[in-house]
Amino acid sequence: MLFNSFEFLFVFLPLVLLAYHAALHFAGLRGAKAVLVIASLVFYAFSRVDHLAILLASLVVNYGLARRILALGEDHDGQRKGLMLAGIVFNLGLLGFFKYANFLVGDVLGIAEAIGWERIVLPIAISFFTFQQIAFLVDARRREVRHIDALDYCLFVTFFPQLIAGPIVHHKEMMPQFAARRRGPDWTDVAVGLTLLAFGLAKKVVLADSVAVYATPIFGAADGGYSVSTVEAWIAALAYTLQLYFDFSGYSDMAIGLARLFGIRLPTNFYSPYKSTSIVDFWRRWHMTLSRFLRDYLYIPLGGSRVSEPRRYLNLFLTMLLGGIWHGAGWTFVVWGGLHGVYLAVNHFWIGLTRRGPLAALPTAPRAFKIALTLLAVIVAWVFFRATTLSGGYTIFSAMFCLDGGCTAPMDMRRYLVPLESAGLSFTGENIVPLSQLPMAAAWIIGLLAVALFMPNTHQIMRRYRPTIDAPVAVEAPTRLRWRPTGLGLAWAMLAAVSSILLLGRATEFLYFQF
Repeated sequence: MLFNSFEFLFVFLPLVLLAYHAALHFAGLRGAKAVLVIASLVFYAFSRVDHLAILLASLVVNYGLARRILALGEDHDGQRKGLMLAGIVFNLGLLGFFKYANFLVGDVLGIAEAIGWERIVLPIAISFFTFQQIAFLVDARRREVRHIDALDYCLFVTFFPQLIAGPIVHHKEMMPQFAARRRGPDWTDVAVGLTLLAFGLAKKVVLADSVAVYATPIFGAADGGYSVSTVEAWIAALAYTLQLYFDFSGYSDMAIGLARLFGIRLPTNFYSPYKSTSIVDFWRRWHMTLSRFLRDYLYIPLGGSRVSEPRRYLNLFLTMLLGGIWHGAGWTFVVWGGLHGVYLAVNHFWIGLTRRGPLAALPTAPRAFKIALTLLAVIVAWVFFRATTLSGGYTIFSAMFCLDGGCTAPMDMRRYLVPLESAGLSFTGENIVPLSQLPMAAAWIIGLLAVALFMPNTHQIMRRYRPTIDAPVAVEAPTRLRWRPTGLGLAWAMLAAVSSILLLGRATEFLYFQF
């Protein structure tokens, strides 16, 4: 079930809200928690009911290990560590089998056809609930968690606003908020939650899906083995860069808004990443809870910054390489993660040179230059993130920078229609970008880029109402753009909601659902 579907917005969500508040009033907090757990399992099973067994098995094993770790005293630290490691192996094994078996058998070993391999369907959210439970086991071993019962643990892992694509939360961030719940809805929470939901829906349906039509056919052509022109390559790269931005920003707003309807604040997960002045800054703003997980549970255990400079750069590279592999099973994700590993190593090396090295006396580069350079590096990496084949990614990349045969003029993408269909790719005349549509594509890209670079983000617009538990300190939005539960604020939300619903035909998946 998708957040941007009619059945979720107009059937599932209203019924769950009514059941939750009724249970809170008549059955108390535990009854309300039970309603949310049942609703979350129904929400998960809606896409594929057979995958529910995988989620339940993961919950049972991890909860049993966590209970045992918490029951052991300080004098049994060796046993607690062993149980934690067993849990990590179990979780990574589960994730590895479902996420990487196809890649290993088909792409790495090349034996899929010889052994009659049937492709495994990836259970949705497995990457997220696996990482969340690994973090819980580590926190339990560190004594950062003291007690957990079965109902609370199930709610912590399965809470549907953040189950599918994050944010990745810690137990201490979410569960104490449920303990503080009072009977009856908080109407400020409802107003803020519905507004965030409307803003997020508009970002996904109105902005992300509208610009996606310019990226999809061009990347499809490149992955199909056909050349693209320089202009088309830049159109595709920039369109996808903005599609992913507004898609993930929209999902993050919707997840935060949905949780807020139940009186829960989730962590900040997205904070104007294209305004970043460095790659280090970018990863402090993009998928912030994943960055936190990689830092706390991978980079620091590898030695972090407490080791020699060469080892530190290697740790950064390995962390991002594994982060890339976590995103997907394919060589393109390896390249994407490797690129960001190199970016971070170079960024930290440059920081060292300019702060205490021979370049310390140089004047600081203008902020606009640093933002542009960072965004260019991010766009190049997104090309391989989006491409389904390495050759397709290189085709786009080489066309962007005129590496093979120089710069080429725009061509009519409809020339690909017959060869693409014969190759089994489902394109129609409506979603192949004709030459005449390139000016419209450019207009969309310029407009959305301006929004991403110059407009305040949702957290700044809603800052007065603390949309998340850790809303970053930042300059508030200009007075005219600040949201308040008044007629103007209601008009903002209604405009976003109505425009989204009018465009809501076939609900498309959020891009991070596939990870």
